[in-house]
Amino acid sequence: MDLQEYLPFWQDLTAHQRAVLSRSVTKRTVPEGTLLHSGADDCVGLFLVLHGMLRAYMVSQEGREVTLYRLLERDICLFSAGCMLNSVDFDIYVEAVQETEFLHIPTDVYQKFMQDSLPVARYTNELMASRFSDVMWLLDQVLNKKLDSRLAAFLLEESDLQGTPVISITQETIARHLGTAREVVTRLLRYMAAEELITLSRGQVAIKDLKKLETLAADSRR
Repeated sequence: MDLQEYLPFWQDLTAHQRAVLSRSVTKRTVPEGTLLHSGADDCVGLFLVLHGMLRAYMVSQEGREVTLYRLLERDICLFSAGCMLNSVDFDIYVEAVQETEFLHIPTDVYQKFMQDSLPVARYTNELMASRFSDVMWLLDQVLNKKLDSRLAAFLLEESDLQGTPVISITQETIARHLGTAREVVTRLLRYMAAEELITLSRGQVAIKDLKKLETLAADSRR
């Protein structure tokens, strides 16, 4: 396992620290739908994605989910070790969106490196700032942007991730990502279909007019 390829601070670790990290890191593969982290009291460690995709999300008091961000190849999930971060006291859940292979770094090992290594601490702070930026961007979207624009942006992002204009996804899944009700998503998708931006079939959304969809999504794309 070549950790140097995935950890930017590897060259700054001592030989002893590298040995400890190499012994501590484990590789795991989980199927789609696996819940890897379930809230602030669950401090399982860091996940570094090798293949597949993870989703970090929150759940409202009404039980409605909203996706904070998705983690792709080489991304690190920091909030799954939130107990070592004093500023994190809210519940974040992490699940596998598809079969995912990842490296697991135990919390106690990484926390010791943060205390002993300035480069590790600096990298962690930069990563945390990036994730909080993602969360603040999402908050702005939820509070200030129209849902049809957010939905259009999500469809374009999902098309890019799947590498095809024919997106395999259910309306319930879209609703969970956007933090809204399935009925609302259904109504908006039907409107888009009537306007010939997309076509709908069971478990699929096909982009029909890319230019119009991009125009609708303009306020909600990063």
